[in-house]
Amino acid sequence: MELAQPNPEILQQLVTMKMPFGKYKDTVLCDLPVSYLEWFPRKGGFPKGKLGMLLETLYVIKTNGLMFLLDPLRRK
Repeated sequence: MELAQPNPEILQQLVTMKMPFGKYKDTVLCDLPVSYLEWFPRKGGFPKGKLGMLLETLYVIKTNGLMFLLDPLRRK
């Protein structure tokens, strides 16, 4: 069985795109605290569209100990 490879474009966006609103406005997505990411599912779900997909992806990365996937991109 072949493991799925993460989409490098999505990972790049996680280390460059900034949160556009809210308490963490202008914070790079990968720097958002897990507690904030956990708040979305409790409050009805992640935002719609691309931002929601990125936040949900980051939630999965952070809650499963996969931040090492972003480390090489953060160093650039």
